[in-house]
Amino acid sequence: MTEMVIKGRTAIVTGSTSGIGLACARAFAGAGANIVLNGMGGAADVEKERLAIESEFAVKAIYSPADMAKPSEIAGLIALGEATFGAVDILVNNAGVQHVSPIEEFPLEKWDAVIAINLSAAFHAIRAAVPGMKKRGWGRIITTASAHSRVASPFKSAYVAAKHGIAGLTKTVALELARSKITCNCISPGYVWTPLVERQIPNTMNARKMRRDEVISDVLLAAQPTKEFVTVEQVASLALFLCSDEAAQITGANLAIDGGWTAA
Repeated sequence: MTEMVIKGRTAIVTGSTSGIGLACARAFAGAGANIVLNGMGGAADVEKERLAIESEFAVKAIYSPADMAKPSEIAGLIALGEATFGAVDILVNNAGVQHVSPIEEFPLEKWDAVIAINLSAAFHAIRAAVPGMKKRGWGRIITTASAHSRVASPFKSAYVAAKHGIAGLTKTVALELARSKITCNCISPGYVWTPLVERQIPNTMNARKMRRDEVISDVLLAAQPTKEFVTVEQVASLALFLCSDEAAQITGANLAIDGGWTAA
C-alpha cells in the first residue's frame, strides 16, 4: 500500500549519504519515490550511491551539497527539489552532528553548530516545504530525533537540547497542519549501528581501557534492554510506514525505536 501512495512522489532526505538517511532514501526509492540526496562525503562516493539508487529502483535521484547550518542553502535545497521534480512531498530531516563535553567546557561554536544542524535546520526545511505541501494537499514530514528527546545523558547538553526541541517542534507543526492532509512526526532511535558509531568504538576503548565487546555491551548498549543495536533498515521501515495511508492519523507523534531504552 505504501508503494501506491508514494510512487512518483519526491522525497528530500537530509544527511542521506550514509547511515539512517541513506537507508531512508533507499526505502523511499524502493517504493517508487524520486530522491533528493543531501549530506557530506567524497564526490565519488556520493555519486556511487546516487547512481545505485537510480539503477536499482528505476527512479530519479539528484544530490545537493546544501549546508544544513545555513538557512539560505536549506531553502535552496527545497527549491531544487521543487524545480527538478515539480514537488517536495516528503521531507526527512535527518542531518545531525554531535559533541560531548562538560557544560563548563562546552565550546560555544560547537553548541551553535549542534543546535543549527540538529534543530534549526529542521525548522528552516519545514518552513520552506510546507507551502508547496499545502498547495498540493498532501505531505509527510519526518524528523530523526533520538532517545535523547525523551531522556538525557551527561556531557551532551547541545544534543539533548536539540532533540528535545525537535519533539516540541514536531507537535507544534502537527497541530498547525492538522487539517491540511500533512502529517509531522519524529522518530527516536536508540543506538543505531552506523559507520559513525563504529568509528567511535576504538576511541572509547582507548579512553576507558575497555575491550571492544565491553564498550558495546557496557557503554553503547547499557541503556537498551534488548542489548541489540537498532538497524538503519528498521528506522527506514518506520519512516516509510509513516508515509502510508494507514498512518494518516499518526501526527505529532514521537515514536521510540530504542530497544526499550525509554520504556522505564
